[in-house]
Amino acid sequence: MIYAAPEHIKVPQFKDFLKDGFDNKGYMEAEEQFTKELEEYCLENNSGKYVGKVARFGVADGYAMYMVASLRPLEMIHLPLGDAYNFPYVDRLKAKDFKENIDRQERLAEIFGHNK
Repeated sequence: MIYAAPEHIKVPQFKDFLKDGFDNKGYMEAEEQFTKELEEYCLENNSGKYVGKVARFGVADGYAMYMVASLRPLEMIHLPLGDAYNFPYVDRLKAKDFKENIDRQERLAEIFGHNK
């Protein structure tokens, strides 16, 4: 199942570019805060190696992102960040696919020296 983020966790919003200008740093900080709060929410309700981790799937010029809420049963939370893409085949994926995606991202981060 794919869910939206709980209403009490504020989803970052882009400001009116013409009126307010673009605050990339502010938006990135809001994204980080949203992801952190959502991770904490997931970990309060479930446990496991993958709970609270984000799987990314390439779509168009960006990514569709889903946070693992539970692997048994498989429950994901769509992250409406950036362009808020949805992966068209997400409903066909199994827990194994999400685990592999997250493991691959973590290995790449180790190779290239990134924390996340």
